[in-house]
Amino acid sequence: MAEVGALQTDADIKRWENSLYGRNRLLVTIGVSFGLRISDLLKLKVGDLRGKTSLDIREQKTGKERTVTFNRKVIAAAKTLEGADSDYIFVSRKGGNKPISTTQAYRILKDGADRAGLSEKVGAIGTHSLRKSFGRKLYRSGYKLPEIMNILGHSSEKMTLRYIGITKENVAVAYKAIDW
Repeated sequence: MAEVGALQTDADIKRWENSLYGRNRLLVTIGVSFGLRISDLLKLKVGDLRGKTSLDIREQKTGKERTVTFNRKVIAAAKTLEGADSDYIFVSRKGGNKPISTTQAYRILKDGADRAGLSEKVGAIGTHSLRKSFGRKLYRSGYKLPEIMNILGHSSEKMTLRYIGITKENVAVAYKAIDW
């Protein structure tokens, strides 16, 4: 299985988001804004966002507590949420109050990326592309590697560099750019 990539630009993220509708669009909006793993993202309920500006969450994988502060886009999206506070945001259409599966989330995200023409540009797209795109956005916004590592909960710079798309090839290109 190929490693999934991060979307490199805001324009690409916007194209991905605009290729989807309703709940599916919200998956990209919240996913790239929060940087959560898909297992934590799919468990969010309407009441976790409605009328709030931040979210305290215990990450399923690490057990670490994390506070996520909402950006303007998430606050605006939260105002449009329908249903009871106890309803899952990404509720399955199969009935009952259950979230969609990670497999269904993958299908949604992959389909949107294909429609937006991003799959060829980015390479493999998956649910982790949301988290990696969040990390890449932090990097492009000027956050330093130690800050990004802390936000993502990584213990090694190597992992964070992979997330944000800094590869040996990028480093080689940078050296060549200084040719004088």
